[in-house]
Amino acid sequence: MDARSRNNVVVTGRDEGPTVLLAHGFGCDQNLWRLVAPALADRFRVVLFDYVGSGKSDLSAWSAERYSTLDGYAQDVLDICAELDLRDVVLVGHSVSSMIAVLAANREPGRFSRLVLLSPSPCYVDEGDYRGGFSRGDIDELLDSLDSNYLGWSAAMAPVIMGNPDRPELGAELADSFCRTDPAIARVFAQTTFLSDNRADLPKVTVPTLVIQSAQDAIAPPEVGRFVHEQVRGSTMVTLDTIGHCPQLSAPEATTDAIAVFAGAR
Repeated sequence: MDARSRNNVVVTGRDEGPTVLLAHGFGCDQNLWRLVAPALADRFRVVLFDYVGSGKSDLSAWSAERYSTLDGYAQDVLDICAELDLRDVVLVGHSVSSMIAVLAANREPGRFSRLVLLSPSPCYVDEGDYRGGFSRGDIDELLDSLDSNYLGWSAAMAPVIMGNPDRPELGAELADSFCRTDPAIARVFAQTTFLSDNRADLPKVTVPTLVIQSAQDAIAPPEVGRFVHEQVRGSTMVTLDTIGHCPQLSAPEATTDAIAVFAGAR
């Protein structure tokens, strides 16, 4: 099966522009870039896709074995790049895709010109002096809740993830996205996301990197973004004056500007 069909790849924008590949996070699909992609398309060639198991991807290609680690998702990214013969790619990863981007770039650094890590977290679980934002008990409770009542979990968690309680439509959009995902697939992706530890992969990054974080984020608090910035040598960090884990929806203009300035830098 070709990656273009498997991952519902969509290419827009300027063919002669630098290539920006947008990778979505857990429970989402490429639609969550809908406020950012058109603005980037004025200057860049923009490549959108859905991970297998998300959006309009080919669900028959999903297997628990392949996608029980982030390596399977990183291979999706590399497969897309290979099939479309993408070079000098600016890879933008949101949330868990920030670590997927790190894995892909560490495996094939020559494929990528820049990384943009949006709301990143290399490890969600507190350990020693490291503060990921959650105890292991918190994560176990989250996964148990997802197991027992996925729709209820989606409705309860989406507003927490999104933040911006004065804009409930944003949380509702994220909840709708969660609810379009098969619960069994979501459970595997959630476990893969929240129990992964990619801290040791950060110092291996050799590609110029931008870390973008929100000023307030219940899922990836500011100290996590600072940790990523400190661990990726030579990286740049931008803190947006926004709330929540999905600034591409809550602050699309600021998010677009940060990506475009970094992606267009030479």
